[in-house]
Amino acid sequence: MIFIAIKTEDGTIKGKISFYCKSLCVTRQGFHNYLKYKDKPWKYQSLADAMLDICAEDECNDTYGRIRMRQALELKKPAGIEIPSERTVYRVMEEIGISHRPKRKPNGITKADKEARKSDDLIKRDFYSDKPLSKCVTDMTEIKCLDGKLYVSAVFDCFDSAVLGLAMDTNMKATLCEQTIINTYKAYPEIRGCILHSDRGTQYTSELYRNTIKQYGIVQSMNSAGGRCHDNARCESMWARLKEELIYNRYNASKTTVEHMKTIIWRYFISYWNNRRICSTNGGLPPMIKRQQYYRSLKDAA
Repeated sequence: MIFIAIKTEDGTIKGKISFYCKSLCVTRQGFHNYLKYKDKPWKYQSLADAMLDICAEDECNDTYGRIRMRQALELKKPAGIEIPSERTVYRVMEEIGISHRPKRKPNGITKADKEARKSDDLIKRDFYSDKPLSKCVTDMTEIKCLDGKLYVSAVFDCFDSAVLGLAMDTNMKATLCEQTIINTYKAYPEIRGCILHSDRGTQYTSELYRNTIKQYGIVQSMNSAGGRCHDNARCESMWARLKEELIYNRYNASKTTVEHMKTIIWRYFISYWNNRRICSTNGGLPPMIKRQQYYRSLKDAA
């Protein structure tokens, strides 16, 4: 259409319109409709500007797909903008070049100890929780950095996907999992009595880890015998989000030092994930916003 408009000087050279339209398989009616609307402002411009503002709020927000972008718009409620359907949100995101296509690269590091005593699977792939600090999951992942490997261990709350505790080290020994529990208890002493689910890795079957969770009154749950990654799918999903949003598309971990990567990951989980990242499982709310709403509802009910 643009080519025809240039060659016909926006349709003023009438004799050429038919020739160019026929050559380019464009209807004359379609070309005249293009001329009619080409100088009019785009009706979704204000919506597109609001989306770009959301992406500019944090460097990781450009990983939002149509679902989370629409939820972010509903949370922000930009003045004078009617929030359209997900399909329209997707079309606008495609138009302004902020659509996101994930590129996941799973890498399992669990080594099970078949001789160790196991715990029962109290979760059974049911990761729903109707209140905080009653059902949590834990796991660790590996990130290859410039000067070695970094292992990240975390505890996630099934209620709102919040990161309750985090620990990082250059080894994947049981002491890393122990430190994760200690950090979690320091931040949330109310976790006593909570079910904490993990895979059957040697770290989680170790005496050190078992003694630690027993000390803090936490109930251990573990993947079923012969269990697969789906038995701890919530954690696997969290690691996938971390690597997709932070490692694969933003930072080249192989050119980043371990110490710098520790800072990046801590900031991502504790600052961004917990407080600002839109989580679809929370109905479009960041974890801590959902948590605050829960405790506020208890206070109002009292």
